[in-house]
Order: sequence, then C-alpha cells, then structure tokens
Amino acid sequence: MTGELLRAGVFHTPRNPFREERALESFADGGLLIRGGRVAACGDYSELHASHPEVPVRDLRGGYLIPGLIDTHIHFPQLRVLGGLGYDLLDWLECIALPEEARMSDVAYACDVARRFVRALGAHGTTTALVFGAHFKAATAALFRAAERSGVRVVSGMVISDRGLRPELRQAPAEAYRDCSQLIRDHHGRGRLLFAVTPRFALSTSEAMLEVCQTLMREHAGLRFQTHINESVREVEEVARMFPWAKDYLAVYERYELTRPGAVLAHNVHATDSELERLAASGAGVAHCPCSNAMLGSGLFPLRRHLAAGVHCALGTDVGGGTGFGVLKEALQAYALQRLAPDGQRLKPPHLLYLATRAGAETLQLEHETGDFSTGKAADFVYLRAPQKSPLEAVLQRAESMERVLAALFTLAGEESVAEVCVEGEPVRYDD
Repeated sequence: MTGELLRAGVFHTPRNPFREERALESFADGGLLIRGGRVAACGDYSELHASHPEVPVRDLRGGYLIPGLIDTHIHFPQLRVLGGLGYDLLDWLECIALPEEARMSDVAYACDVARRFVRALGAHGTTTALVFGAHFKAATAALFRAAERSGVRVVSGMVISDRGLRPELRQAPAEAYRDCSQLIRDHHGRGRLLFAVTPRFALSTSEAMLEVCQTLMREHAGLRFQTHINESVREVEEVARMFPWAKDYLAVYERYELTRPGAVLAHNVHATDSELERLAASGAGVAHCPCSNAMLGSGLFPLRRHLAAGVHCALGTDVGGGTGFGVLKEALQAYALQRLAPDGQRLKPPHLLYLATRAGAETLQLEHETGDFSTGKAADFVYLRAPQKSPLEAVLQRAESMERVLAALFTLAGEESVAEVCVEGEPVRYDD
C-alpha cells in the first residue's frame, strides 16, 4: 500500500492544552503520510520522505494542514434564517426559527436544504458535525442521505417535542418512538453516520417524551444524545416552572438517565456549580456556541468554571442563531468573549485548535477515529491557503513563528481560504 505524502505546514493538538504543556505539534515544512485513508505518520517532511522514499509526494507548500473541524451543535433546518437580528432566544424561536422549521414538512424543500447544508459544512472545513435534524422523519432522512453522499461524518436525529411549540412541530410520544426507531434502523452506524436522540429542550418535552428518549438510549447501542440547557435566563425560569420537582435544569435530564458519555448539551451559559460538578461526573459534554450566545444576548459562557469542574467542552456554530458555519470564526469569537468575561479563560492558538478539533472528537466519543493526526486515525483534514493578495497572505508572509501563523489562520481564514477538505483521505463530495 503506497499511499500519499502531503507536504505543507502542519498543525494538530494530540493532547489537551488546558491540561498539558506543549500540546500543540506544528511543522513549518511538515508531512502527513496517508495510507488507506488513515494517518500513517505525521511530522517533519524531510524525515518522513527519507523514511518512505517510495511514497508519491503532493506538494502543498504555501498552505497549511489542520485536522478536520468538528461542530458539536448545529441546526440543519436553520440555514435560511441566518441574520435574524434583534431578538432574544425565545422570541427568536417563535418569530424566526420555528416557522422555517415547519417548512421541513415539505420533503422537496427539505432535500434542497439538506444539500445546501452539507455543502456549507464542507465548504467551511467541517468534517464532523453533531446536527439537530428536523421535526419530521422524512426531512431528517434527507439530511442523512445527503451526508452519506458527501462523505462528511454526521451524527444527527429527528427533533422530538410534544408541547410548547407550534402544533405542526409536535409529535405524540408513541409516534416519536416509532419514527426514531425507523431512522435508527435505516441510518445509525451506516458508513460514517450515527444517530443522536434529540429532544429539542425541556420546555418542549413532556416527561412522557423524555421516557421515550430513555427507552431509545437503552434499546440501541452507540447512540448519542443532544439537547439544550441553560441557554437564557427566561428559559431557565420557565423550566423551573414546568418541572417543579427538579432542583435545576440538569435534573430534568438526569431523571431519565440522559446525561452520560456521548451526550452533548448545548450552551449551558447559566449553569450552577452543582450542575457543573454533576456534568463532569456523568461524562457528558457541553457545546459552547459563542457567536449564538452573543447574537441572541444569552450571556457570556463560563468556560473557566466548566474547565475547573472537569466538564468536556467543544465548539458549536448553532447556525441560525449565530453567524454561520465557520468553526474557525467560532473559535475566534470564543477567544474574544473570554477576554471580556469577568472570569474569562485566557485562550491561545493551541487552545483554539484543540477546541475546534480534538475536543469535539472527545465530546462525541470519536477521539479514537478523528480529531488529530495521530497514527491510525482517519485522515480527516482541511488544507488552508491564503487567497492571493489577501490580508491573510500578507500576515503569513511576515509571521515569525508557527504559533503566529496559527493565530493568523484563526483570525483571518474563512471559507475563501478552505482549499481542500478530506474525510478518510477522500475529498468531500457535493451534489450538483
């Protein structure tokens, strides 16, 4: 098996920079050796070439290879509602997001959105995404099919709700169980697809529906779980009113054994210390969505408190409530908002790369498969190259260190700088 040796600048974080020194590995003239869609070696180009002289070289100098970006919270039906300014969370849902989500009942419409959605993921360098599907089985199936054709890793599930939302977005618990079971049979574990049990949030989910979630998780191996928690003050207050027996928001999900490794709870801006301690003990993770938190005025994420408690944290774009599909932009926003937070966590480029890549893999329990360039992992990568005569090109020409290069990529690289995206060494494919 000959493989291919890619020559370019290389960055990855095979270790957690919040816990270990020198977690970032970078090579100004680096090599990534790929065999059979897996990483065979990563390091200095001259050493790899000398050790494997028979392997064809693809010269990508002038650009940089990073692991495929991982988005741990994003809503498939919300592509067309980006830019709904001037609302807080619950009003934005009612006026902007949910009317569009209701349109997903039209299968042709949903299929078109699914194609555009998957294309947008790949165009921004996202190779793995935990995705809120639609409230409709056929629309969610369309997303799975589009993801399978593209090659992008997608973990998703039909959103289930039985109260609090517009009538067309509700299902009876028995109906939700039936539809989710069918989607699991059809798509879970198929290629790079996985199913995630997906109650929208506690406000729209009765105890009977939470029991459905618990049953599905018990009946099928390898499922993930995703929902929202503690996003806005109004939401937290409403949850307390609707679940008077629960001592806090997290307790609603705990009663039904839904907080566990592989579970991802989005936002968690207004977490109590007790919730953080219990989240860490459960192994569940949190998707930090800084752009959405800012756009909807939800608050500043307490990253330092999460890390101190030992809670797994990664990044999510959210999409509709945020500013788009860019995980690089999300990392930059995390950096900026943590600078402003009263007890903010100072972030450096290695932290940003980790949050955008390996942290997501760990949160989704996919760290054995993707997230960095360790030997044996899938060759999921993004090749970033500055457009000619761009500000990014100018900065990179004068960058005095690899960490400075990485900082510039997070600050200035966007969709226009994503030159190639591969999953298991194969380019992401798009429907015409």
